[in-house]
Amino acid sequence: MKIVTSLSFRGQCREAFEFYARVLGGEITAAMPYGDGPPDMGVPEHMKDWLMHGWLQIGDQAIMGADMDVQWAPGIDKPKNGFDVTLHTHDVAEARRWFDALSEGGKVVMPFGESFWSPGFGSLIDRFGIPWMINTNPDLPA
Repeated sequence: MKIVTSLSFRGQCREAFEFYARVLGGEITAAMPYGDGPPDMGVPEHMKDWLMHGWLQIGDQAIMGADMDVQWAPGIDKPKNGFDVTLHTHDVAEARRWFDALSEGGKVVMPFGESFWSPGFGSLIDRFGIPWMINTNPDLPA
């Protein structure tokens, strides 16, 4: 089994996934815009370039994503709540690099630093409104 988080955006999925691919070293393996769907989908013109399906592969992990409008996802225009995308690494320097890059243009919730459970932890909301936790766990394999 593989559990994959799917993130919803409002017209920023492609931009977000390109950013995440650069920061995390991943590859976008699928980016299907609504405009490539069947003509009878009735997609408004302003949404034709929005992504209906995006897949970002990062090693053996992945994140899915799509752009949603309020008629499909009520609350898409409100802050995300009740989840975090969490990254774990054994390397404090790598964790700090992820944290610094992802928090650029966003909001730091808990500054990156040593905690009682980790030599490096921080949480943030990125510039796309996605909440992240970055955790260093020295016991993870390299």
